[in-house]
Amino acid sequence: MSLNRNEKAAVIEEVAAQVAKSQTLAVAEYRGLTVEALNKLRVDARAKGVYLHVLKNTLARRAVAGSQFEVASESLVGPLIYGFSEDAVAAAKVIADFAKTNDKLVIKGGAYAGKALDVEGVKALASVPSKEVLLSQLAGLLKSPMQGMAAVLAALSEKRAGGAEAPAA
Repeated sequence: MSLNRNEKAAVIEEVAAQVAKSQTLAVAEYRGLTVEALNKLRVDARAKGVYLHVLKNTLARRAVAGSQFEVASESLVGPLIYGFSEDAVAAAKVIADFAKTNDKLVIKGGAYAGKALDVEGVKALASVPSKEVLLSQLAGLLKSPMQGMAAVLAALSEKRAGGAEAPAA
């Protein structure tokens, strides 16, 4: 089913709007995937805030023209599914995790911070913990010295309280 000029312009506009607010682009070839598998991938992507869309490559190139994702234009060849995310790692993580369990989804590349990513770059980006996990790790690191100090002070308090009661008895 081909799109007329107005429909193509609408698709480009929609994707360009998504590109403007995204940090990461991950691209994968979906040849051979069943509709059921693609739907499962889309549900997972939607749950993680990833805009996942099958696009004509010419429309995708026009949508990313002039943006930080233009550097990935060379890898936009073949039947591709595009993942855009505002979270720096979400798109790469969704596609890489799905590719681990389904060998028909082949990662082709992507872009992050104005730099093109190859397959290994997308996998490396996917291995970075999410923002929430990193924040919780930081909170744990900040909390650890305070917990240690509180434990030492509590032990001193108990020792002093125990030492004060012993001579009085």
